Amino acid sequence: MIYLKSLFISLLFLSTSVVFGQALTAKEIIKKSEEKIRGGNQVYTEMTIEIIRPKWSREMKLKSWTLGTDYSMVLITGPTRDKGSVFLKNQKQVWGYIPKFNRITKLPPALMSQSWMGTDLTNDDLVRESNKVDDFKYFLKKDTMIDNLSCYQIELIPNEGTDVIWGKIILFIDKVDFITLRNESYDEDNQLVNVLKASMIKIMDGVKIATKMEIIPIEEKGKKTIMTIEKLDVHQSLDAIFYSKQNMKRVK
Repeated sequence: MIYLKSLFISLLFLSTSVVFGQALTAKEIIKKSEEKIRGGNQVYTEMTIEIIRPKWSREMKLKSWTLGTDYSMVLITGPTRDKGSVFLKNQKQVWGYIPKFNRITKLPPALMSQSWMGTDLTNDDLVRESNKVDDFKYFLKKDTMIDNLSCYQIELIPNEGTDVIWGKIILFIDKVDFITLRNESYDEDNQLVNVLKASMIKIMDGVKIATKMEIIPIEEKGKKTIMTIEKLDVHQSLDAIFYSKQNMKRVK
């Protein structure tokens, strides 16, 4: 889910579904979709996250920076009680900084499946610890329609030995723009846990993306998290030194 699911998020250029007259494999489709999610090698995003519960709701504002698949930094800019909190992925290590504790803490793998900041995102979604290209086996299923768009349907099963929190994932990927329009996450007992729905397709900074994503827990009525991308910049020029623990307290 960033993406948040992680960060979570969708991008890049239009492509056809045939390469040199050959149909794309499931892995090639996943790779194109992952490129859409990243939006390029370096991406800056501003986003609003709305947490909806049966009796209350609240909003968070955040900024995020990514460099390839190894580095990401997320800064919360509002509300006041959460402002200045930072989450960093530096290759395989994930760190969190909460200003009121004035301490940088490493997140162990056991915490990657836990809720991030009270949302329906996990810590894994936030920094995209798992990699859909490398950490899964893929099975191309029957094409289907989502929002009147023809989509590939791909089932992902985690490889043995990978730190993946899901038993399986089913993706529905638009066959023209390779935007993931729906993501179904299942537990190890093959029970559907949550659904991510992407919508409001727009062109931002020259790339076509889904600017709204809803994460809906299946067994918790009245709960969902809505992520809305408000700004996208795919022309960043930060190097890896930006994504350091030392910078977590300085980033703005």
